[in-house]
Amino acid sequence: MQNSTHIRKMIAVGVFVALSYICCVLFHFKVAFLSFELKDAVMTIGAMFFGPLAGFVTVLITCLIEFITISSTGVYGLVMNLLASFTFVCIGSLVYKLKRSMTGALIGMVLASVSMVLVMLAANLLITPMYMTALGNAMSTADVAAMIPTLLFPFNLTKAIFNSAVVFLLYKPVSHALKASGFVKNGMAGAAVVELTAEDKRTRKKKSILVMVVALVVAVLTLVYFFMVLNGSFVLADLPA
Repeated sequence: MQNSTHIRKMIAVGVFVALSYICCVLFHFKVAFLSFELKDAVMTIGAMFFGPLAGFVTVLITCLIEFITISSTGVYGLVMNLLASFTFVCIGSLVYKLKRSMTGALIGMVLASVSMVLVMLAANLLITPMYMTALGNAMSTADVAAMIPTLLFPFNLTKAIFNSAVVFLLYKPVSHALKASGFVKNGMAGAAVVELTAEDKRTRKKKSILVMVVALVVAVLTLVYFFMVLNGSFVLADLPA
């Protein structure tokens, strides 16, 4: 039974790595030298079902594949990718593991978002000047700090909120798909299984629909802000020849 669970987790990690990589290629949002994809949301959902360790492995493999195949920013992009995704995915899924409920998911996404924004601002201050200087575009820490209120902070906050909204938007459909395929059993990803009355089931369904509608609205508004205010763009990643 334990071996079966491990095998199921390994297969699931492979599936979520594949889905995350597809998101890197098909859903690529860019502004200035910064970019983000849907992969953090996909990897977070996987980690919510299979645990923070599975999320850590998924992030590592996905970022390495992205680095080898489609990244145009080299080691700099890999380091920034790992920092952002590790922080968001692992913190969000760890909080959810400790409190498996809608409240736990919300707290997890808030803490993951705040943590990721802070980590990336610090990383930009430390790493970006060295990267830009290596490219021949001399940039000091003060220059990077000047970009925080107008670019770095709003970009990272937009990225965090958008991915959080996508987590809430896709969690239930992914849950149903995983249960139907046998990857997870009832109660594995959520609270303990209890017998629900018909009324309880209807109430839960209404709450789930409401959460998905709110998440969709937040995701759309976030993208509107990204495109209209930050002047972002949507591009396809360059696949290797």
